[in-house]
Amino acid sequence: MNILVVDDEKLIRNVIKSYLENEKYTVYEAEDGIDAIRVFKEEKIDLIILDIMMPKLDGYETLKEIRKLSSVPIIMLTAMKEELDKLHSFDLGVDDYVTKPFSPKELVARVKAVLKRIGTKEEYKYKDLVIDYKGRKVTIKDKELDLTPKEYELLIFFIKNEGIALSREQLLNMVWGYDFYGDDRTVDTHIKMLRRSLGEYRNLIKTIRSVGYKYETNK
Repeated sequence: MNILVVDDEKLIRNVIKSYLENEKYTVYEAEDGIDAIRVFKEEKIDLIILDIMMPKLDGYETLKEIRKLSSVPIIMLTAMKEELDKLHSFDLGVDDYVTKPFSPKELVARVKAVLKRIGTKEEYKYKDLVIDYKGRKVTIKDKELDLTPKEYELLIFFIKNEGIALSREQLLNMVWGYDFYGDDRTVDTHIKMLRRSLGEYRNLIKTIRSVGYKYETNK
């Protein structure tokens, strides 16, 4: 797995790189948003660790530019409480975030968790529904679905837990993160959107009365 670490402080990049390389990840570095976009275009990157406060191009603008190119998983680094609120309220497509000062071990654990959610298989297929894990692309009858990052993560989490009834609280904790200050309506809204996107496969996500939801196929 190739990980891009973007931070204007070399010391922070060095610490993160050291811990990630100990876990056998290949690490690329960038000191600002412009450099990050260049590296991302040149290399095959599986996950980005992205600081917010940077010169030239900050983390928010960098995130927007990356999202025009890819749905690659992104973990944001932030030192400000207000910025956490922005990350959630604007739903920019962040997979996770870590606040500074942070524990390098915790960051590595979050990296592993995000990559695990995405999956290690190259592809999932059920009839005409196909998911390209590497490209984070979902197609039905060869037509790509326009899913938001959270819709995609929800679908992947459901597939990994096929046949298991999942509560709204479980979905919030595992897909949005334990620190997310949302409520059950967030889950219901995103599932409604996901079902709409799935079209003829919408019934794969079943509502379990008084519990939550379950993904189930006829395999």
